[in-house]
Amino acid sequence: MTKKQLIDYIESHIIRLEAGYRGGGIKIDLADLLNQGKTNKYDDCEMVAYQNYLGGGILGRVSSNYNFDINDLPYTKAILVEKMEDTLKRYFHNLTNHDDEWESESYLQNQNKPFSAY
Repeated sequence: MTKKQLIDYIESHIIRLEAGYRGGGIKIDLADLLNQGKTNKYDDCEMVAYQNYLGGGILGRVSSNYNFDINDLPYTKAILVEKMEDTLKRYFHNLTNHDDEWESESYLQNQNKPFSAY
């Protein structure tokens, strides 16, 4: 899948989205991506990306997780999940990044920060 296809998939499969200047999270459904019309084996598969507030107007790095074991997937689906994970984290960073004249950071700069202040 191309980057645009992955982003289109994210936008059409959002379960929950809470994004603001203090972080938040996004949850997407992966059933259509993993089942591909052949089986219902992956109906309960979901992925999240989330970001904590460190304090002082600073957000921590974007993290992610999913509710299944990637090692149980066929190789091609595991690679697709890894691409989706990176795309979802970048997508969420774009939602929470201030990108104004006072504060802006690239995704790679953000990923160098700690996840939590505690």
